[in-house]
Amino acid sequence: MAESTALDRIRIVLVNTTHPGNIGGVARAMKNMGLNKLYLVEPKRFPDEEAVWRSGHASDVLDDAIVTRDLDEALEGCGLVIGTSARERRIPWPLMNPREAAAECINEKGDHDVAVVFGREDRGLTNEELQKCHLHLNIPTNDEYSSLNLAAAVQVVAYELRMTALGDGLPSMKEDVADKREWDVKPASSGAMELFFDHLQQVLVDIEFLDLNTPRQTMTRMRRLFNRVRMDEMELAMMRGILRNIQRVKQRVDKAPEND
Repeated sequence: MAESTALDRIRIVLVNTTHPGNIGGVARAMKNMGLNKLYLVEPKRFPDEEAVWRSGHASDVLDDAIVTRDLDEALEGCGLVIGTSARERRIPWPLMNPREAAAECINEKGDHDVAVVFGREDRGLTNEELQKCHLHLNIPTNDEYSSLNLAAAVQVVAYELRMTALGDGLPSMKEDVADKREWDVKPASSGAMELFFDHLQQVLVDIEFLDLNTPRQTMTRMRRLFNRVRMDEMELAMMRGILRNIQRVKQRVDKAPEND
């Protein structure tokens, strides 16, 4: 895949950015490395002159930026989503460093977009937002001072993306066959997966496997499982069909008269 094509499909997604200067700094970092798709999820102040000032000669990236109401809208049409995380979570998720993540992004097959999601300056992404991501990315900073400015974090990831696109990046250390496959059917989109998870949760409640009052970590683990598998559209349709059949059988059982 040519460098421009590989980088043109990558979205940099910023969630609830507080300072417009950081948005400008991100735009500059992106243009330095040949990235152009900037998505802003409910930014506090945008458009803003400070963003333009901090962007240098990357105001065109700001002009083309897409502002969305929520993360789901920003991820629509993406077949691979990688979320940045500064810490280990209660339930571990597939975790990569920037070089490994860049290899996954650039080597991704198909014509869908790929998203790298960055969280708020003060607290990053929520657990719910991270659960919408197939993989998690962590930048291995100095333990004694690990705080990275948002634009600096984007610069690190953007650099690795460019180096990999140019052919100088190291290949991913992970030999996951599912992530290397040629897609004969398009991978399920982020939006379609969210509908599937809603449907799955409802079925688990219907058959009394899941109690929403004491959910434990059931749906989190289900999300981790299916995001790791990365279903295509046909596989997802098959799973939705199975869930619908379970619901129909459950309804018939519920309506059947009880035997004395």
